[in-house]
Amino acid sequence: MRRRLLSSTLVVAVIAVLLLGVPLGIVVSRLIYDEAAQELRGEATRLVGEVEYARIQETPLDPQQLEQKYPDRYIQIYEGGNPPKATIVGTPSPTGQRMEEKAQSDSGIYVVVSRDRAQVEQDVRARLLLIVALAVAALAVAVGLAIVQSRRLTLPLQDLAKIAERLGSGDARPSKHRYGIPELDRVAEVLDRSATRISDLLTREREFATDASHQLRTPLTGLTMRLEEIVAASHEPAIVREEGEAAIVQAERLTAVIDELLAAARRQRHAQAEPIALDEVLIQQVTEWDPAFRRAGRALVLDGARGLKALATTGGLGQVIASLLENSLRHGGGPVTVTTSRSDNYIVVEVADQGPGISDEIAPKIFERNVSGGGGTGLGLTLARALAAADGGRLELVRRRPAVFALFLRPADDDQGRTRVVSGPA
Repeated sequence: MRRRLLSSTLVVAVIAVLLLGVPLGIVVSRLIYDEAAQELRGEATRLVGEVEYARIQETPLDPQQLEQKYPDRYIQIYEGGNPPKATIVGTPSPTGQRMEEKAQSDSGIYVVVSRDRAQVEQDVRARLLLIVALAVAALAVAVGLAIVQSRRLTLPLQDLAKIAERLGSGDARPSKHRYGIPELDRVAEVLDRSATRISDLLTREREFATDASHQLRTPLTGLTMRLEEIVAASHEPAIVREEGEAAIVQAERLTAVIDELLAAARRQRHAQAEPIALDEVLIQQVTEWDPAFRRAGRALVLDGARGLKALATTGGLGQVIASLLENSLRHGGGPVTVTTSRSDNYIVVEVADQGPGISDEIAPKIFERNVSGGGGTGLGLTLARALAAADGGRLELVRRRPAVFALFLRPADDDQGRTRVVSGPA
């Protein structure tokens, strides 16, 4: 591209120089010749006047004085009279190389002034050489400007090509480079926007993989616990059947979690929220997590209003409750109480334990990604809040010590009741 820019600029400059230089040379040559002829004409007229003045004064002409006054001239003066008189001054040039002008007066004075044409031609050549030198200088300036302009255009294009290649290789960092050329700056802006979108897509893909691995761990843990119960109760067929059915439910929940994660990745879960029975989800979660709490020697209590319906998704709500229960099991202490209540605008599900709670340093950012106060992954509460928000709800830390988390959901009906489900150490 740089070579094409240089060649095109040079061609344009040569054409411009020829269009301007050739007519200028012709005009300058004609002006020099015309000026030389006019100068000779003026000298001849002036000599006629001088000869007439000398005649009136009856003073003879001095050839040496005329030669000093008109150097490089061949002068012929003819005066009429009886006898006629002729005065010759200077050395004549060859006939073919002579420029001459004539003048005469009414009194019979005739003057011929000539000069060597070679002197005029030398002057013309000097002026033409000056024009050629200026043309060459103009071409040199044009080539220099073309080199600068080509560098100004090609270097940004090379930089943009490197940025595009880097985007293709997976490095999606915006370059923020601007070149002072509107067209190239627009291309750079488009590449930066593309880099930002690619970076967002890659970030979401990485987050999805991380979220999936974390969210799938909870159902797999529950499935493992059920299988352990089956192994422990293999001598009791009824218990084996019950635990086997529970393991199937866990496997179905695992499939539901995958569907929920995929839906969340496509930002479609909010539109799937529908009225669901809160008791079914909470009792299912209490039943699933009861063996783990019993092994830890802790009680898991379901309390509060019954028969409530909220706008949510079964899988999303189950994942939020499971994350809160797992968080209480790993980082809390004492009995864990899941309490449901209803206000004018929300249905509230609170999960509280009697552990040491959350430190003041961690509490303000407890829902941020990779923040954990107990050596965990720092993803559970982040994902739980995201799942709650996707269902149109809100997850908050309402008390730090002991820790109480509250899930606020949109109500779907007005049915209320109250009962209490308690599980504890066997």
